Amino acid sequence: MTVQPRRVLLISATIGEGHNATARAVEEAARRVWPGCEVAWLDALRRMGRWVPATFNWIYVTNVESTPWLYDFFYDSLWRYRWFANASRRFVGAWSGRLLHRAIAEQDPDLIVSTYPLGTAGLDWLRRRGGLNVPVAAVVSDFSPHPFWVYPEIDLHYVMSEASLRAMRRAEPDAVGAVCVPPVVSAFQPADRAPLRRSFGLPEAGFTVLISCGSFGFGSVERAVDAALRADGVDRIVVVCGRNAALRHRFADRSDDRIVPLGWVDDMPGLVASSDVVVTNAGGATALEALACGRAVLMFEPIAGHGRANAELMAEAGLAELCRRERDLTETLRRWATEPHELAQREHQALKHSLAADFAEQVAALARLPRHHGRRPLRPQDAFFVYATTPAVSQQTGAILSLEGSRQSTHDWCERISRRIHQGAAELPLLTRRLALRRGRRPQWIHDGEIDVGDHLRCCELRDGHRADPIIREFFSTPVRTDRPPWELLLLNDIDTGRASLLAKMHHALGDGVAVTSTLLRLLCEHPPPTTSPSRGGGPPWHRRAGKVLRGLVSLARAGPTPASRWAGRSTPNRSFAHVALPAAEVRACARAHQVTTSAFVIGVVAETLQRTLGDTAPGQRFRIMVPRTARTSRGGIGTDAPGNHTQSLSIDLPVGPMPPDRRIAEVAARLAEPDRTGQPAATGAVLATLGLLPAPLHAWLVRQLYQRRFFNAVVSVLPGQRRPAYLGQACIASVLPVLSLADGVGVAVGAIGWGDWIGFGITTDTGLAPDAVTLAAHLRDAFADLSGVRR
Repeated sequence: MTVQPRRVLLISATIGEGHNATARAVEEAARRVWPGCEVAWLDALRRMGRWVPATFNWIYVTNVESTPWLYDFFYDSLWRYRWFANASRRFVGAWSGRLLHRAIAEQDPDLIVSTYPLGTAGLDWLRRRGGLNVPVAAVVSDFSPHPFWVYPEIDLHYVMSEASLRAMRRAEPDAVGAVCVPPVVSAFQPADRAPLRRSFGLPEAGFTVLISCGSFGFGSVERAVDAALRADGVDRIVVVCGRNAALRHRFADRSDDRIVPLGWVDDMPGLVASSDVVVTNAGGATALEALACGRAVLMFEPIAGHGRANAELMAEAGLAELCRRERDLTETLRRWATEPHELAQREHQALKHSLAADFAEQVAALARLPRHHGRRPLRPQDAFFVYATTPAVSQQTGAILSLEGSRQSTHDWCERISRRIHQGAAELPLLTRRLALRRGRRPQWIHDGEIDVGDHLRCCELRDGHRADPIIREFFSTPVRTDRPPWELLLLNDIDTGRASLLAKMHHALGDGVAVTSTLLRLLCEHPPPTTSPSRGGGPPWHRRAGKVLRGLVSLARAGPTPASRWAGRSTPNRSFAHVALPAAEVRACARAHQVTTSAFVIGVVAETLQRTLGDTAPGQRFRIMVPRTARTSRGGIGTDAPGNHTQSLSIDLPVGPMPPDRRIAEVAARLAEPDRTGQPAATGAVLATLGLLPAPLHAWLVRQLYQRRFFNAVVSVLPGQRRPAYLGQACIASVLPVLSLADGVGVAVGAIGWGDWIGFGITTDTGLAPDAVTLAAHLRDAFADLSGVRR
């Protein structure tokens, strides 16, 4: 962000006081570096349900005090079984995220910082669904970030040491982290012990041990006191019992005046700084506060789960001494009390770690975090096109953009487009995704933050009458590479005519035709046309949706096998491409004259084209097409700029037998409305989503069985376009011609899009199965001329 945040939102939880203590440190730093900013808090546990805070606190205390073996088992399982950790995180993330969503929207923050892992899980869940467009960070106050602490969609995790950073990467390889100084309020700092001891009524002299085991005061507190009493040189043992009144009473009943039992302490900074050594057992807020004060830390008999892991990691980082038994604690305290130089080294190490940076400056850096995308499995609708790919049939979608009105050199064109890629590609999720293909497992998206323009843009100059057709055929026939973000651009600059064209192709898993067009405009244009936003409509009730899906499934089943066609067989790698641009105004006028929609008229023209290309057809002969239809502008849909495939499919039997063209248009319009009544679009969407629940090998096998010639003879798509012009610099994008991919054993694909003054048709054929695309293009022009009543 270029300005300070207007509002910072902290996500914490009251389960003990550690998470709130860290949040208070973030709040203090935020107010220091951004004067005037608002700081709001959300308690993640309270948002998850009124009963949740008390229940989770009871579970936590019970596990630590009564069933530590169960807590250890759960904690170890998070590390040992990746599936268990992922399933647990998804469950908690969905629970927390759904309930946090409305509260976050009401707060409308510019920066979100979480100090509680279940809150972080909810933020990750929201990020995966496009619900958070502001920087999101997490401050991990535990020294050992376990898998519940770190998430791939969080922009940055602040962890406590370099050893913690290594543990974070083991817990979640896609997480982004950095080391921060102890996140404590500024009151925790080194100070002279003598005046502080006087303020607490303690003698100024003597070796003082502070034992603090969190706000609950649980764990081996009494054993720690007994071990300290046996250490020569220890003059005083201050025990903070927190909210554990029973523990305090037990110490008060002891006759040894070296023990100073305290309940809840408001001035913990002063108490910590007044001590010589701090003994604790969890490695959370207390340990961080001790380090910030420059005090040596002893971890004694760490509590189960995260406490044990924190202690081991602090010892590995040289920031604490781990005492697993009473005699270890007694010996260490005796040594430090009688050998001051060793204690001084420990204090120096603590201060060095705490003063390595300014926590306020580290909080200030959070406002400028770049958006991070973690590795994630493809949606079933997107994985569909990964599985549908065969050696002979690549699944990629593309377009040809005609640039007019600005004669430029090829070098100038390339410089302009390269600049646009440098400036805008990193901000477009569709262009920064790379496929990770793993045998027998679900494909995943990996975010590539850096885009190498040379991998994605080529420029070609035409002169002396050289034709563009062979170059276009070679470009769209070659599968896009998947070892980098799978999209490519090719600029064709015709020096003789001054016309330029930009060819674009992308792996179909990246998105449908609407997403591709929208992304190209946002990438290339300085002022791209506005994109549509998702509708807020809730859609019909579930029982109506279920009924429509059921009717659609019945309709698809009744359709029976694909009508016989001589344009069927085994796919070949041979491709032909052709394009036709028709005047948009005349196409719409013809549609009105035939009293049908523009889409129905366009598909009717395609039906007439197919009949003329097929030649000798029989009365009543049908030709089944699969028609993808966007779900982006429907109620409850999604915006045009969202990546991925958001389409539903219709199965339509076109009449290709001999009949007058105007009658063919009427029949096509009637058949085009029929699948909507029977619920086919809802059924196909449900089938695609359900396939994603299957194991990856079974999902892939079923996709290959469904997406082939047995179910349709051709693909025909009518894409929504726009009438307002768009510009790349001074050049007008005069027309857009779609390029569709084929399916296994299907020889023809036709796409159409209205753009400015033209409706562009793109035809793709497998010449081993169907005629050359140029033949279909000629018949399409003739069919439109006849239907419009004007021979062209």
